[in-house]
Amino acid sequence: MNTPFYFYTQFNLTILLGLKAKNITELLKGLKKIPAPSVYYHTHRFLQQHHYLSPEPPNDFAYWTANILSLEELGELLASVDTVSFNNIEDLRTTFIKILTNYMSAEKCNFNCPEGQEFDFMSCVTFVMPTPYVANNLKEFVKILDKITIRSLYFHVFEARIRLKKDENDFTAWFKAIGEFELAKKLSTLDPYTITLEGLRKKIITAVSKYAGN
Repeated sequence: MNTPFYFYTQFNLTILLGLKAKNITELLKGLKKIPAPSVYYHTHRFLQQHHYLSPEPPNDFAYWTANILSLEELGELLASVDTVSFNNIEDLRTTFIKILTNYMSAEKCNFNCPEGQEFDFMSCVTFVMPTPYVANNLKEFVKILDKITIRSLYFHVFEARIRLKKDENDFTAWFKAIGEFELAKKLSTLDPYTITLEGLRKKIITAVSKYAGN
């Protein structure tokens, strides 16, 4: 049975929520209030916007507390959260809330940031669109993977985990669907969070090419 793989891409529209935080108390309050897409935006946007960096920069919460408030200890705690390993945004939100709550309960400093350097809570609306690319087999998949944009690659590798709420990406799921279980297993061993997206593209192409007979 032919099970083609349809490639999609995405575009994000950034939205300013009109909510600011000038200290840790307000950051915690805002984190509890903001919608899930805002949590996603502040913890994942670096993966796509700075796809040429490896490893990716810390999440926005970690950056602001460490670099604006100069709370390096808290910044390190927030940066230590492996944000992209979560396939549920609410679980990720809870993790950050717990870190901030524990920090505040220890009676740590809660001073205000310099004027004009408040944390601006932002969110995004994601638009998913089909591309003209469809792969009917592994050979076609390799050729197309070399053409698609970074946004498309990001969508199928990173967005998939949140969207599917699974520990696998769209490519791995498709390989299993067409009976390429060994390839799916090999792909699952790749760590997409420690290399650039372009580096990841090359590794996937190399792996798939061996099974495609290229």
